[in-house]
Amino acid sequence: MSSTNENAVKPFKIFVGYDTREDIAFQVCRHSLLKKSSIPLEIIPIKQSELRENGLYWREKDRYESTEFSFSRFLTPRLANFEGWAMFVDCDFLYLADIKELSDLIDDKYAIMCVQHDYAPKETTKMDGAVQTLYPRKNWSSMVLYNCGHPKNRDLTADTVNSQTGAFLHRFQWLQDDEIGSIPFVWNFLEGHNKVVESDPSTFPKAVHYTRGGPWFEAWKNCEFADLWLNERDEYLNEAKKAITN
Repeated sequence: MSSTNENAVKPFKIFVGYDTREDIAFQVCRHSLLKKSSIPLEIIPIKQSELRENGLYWREKDRYESTEFSFSRFLTPRLANFEGWAMFVDCDFLYLADIKELSDLIDDKYAIMCVQHDYAPKETTKMDGAVQTLYPRKNWSSMVLYNCGHPKNRDLTADTVNSQTGAFLHRFQWLQDDEIGSIPFVWNFLEGHNKVVESDPSTFPKAVHYTRGGPWFEAWKNCEFADLWLNERDEYLNEAKKAITN
């Protein structure tokens, strides 16, 4: 007779890019994921300092890196022990829908799945003054479902992530095009780029990506969907305060 623990559903692993300048963004992203989810989640911040301590990341900082997880994100399959499916997402996301809806789209024939944006930003800077770079498949790597056990993803070793070019990694050049599955854009809805069509409910975001900079930065406090993020932040802070006082 099997135990309850053996029959328990394994939590879906979500690795969130963590930047020391954006702790509140990570906390709000995490809060929105957990609040909406009908499935168990394990949310793990990808912290560069910890990866360096553990000998998994030794890459020197690149002048085009806008976040501390620009390259460490590609360690996701390695951090998931090359088993099952896991997700990577930037910290500047706000989830408005149940992540189960996204996990239901998983197709084992793919090595990864992502929103395949055609995105050319007009701004030259983003966030707190970081350089806004333009490259093919921009923002594809900002939210990725990884089939961690896929043979091709076993190539994403620590050595590969620390030595390969940004182009190789962000354009998924270890894969063939037909190994990359597509996800509806509403799961990586780019604030300032994607648009809601009022007459079409399928265009309303399920996850807002404040890719230019979110309302936790002074310069972006009035961006589109800022009110949704600020409301979520206030709810998170109130719950955190109650947890301390109790």
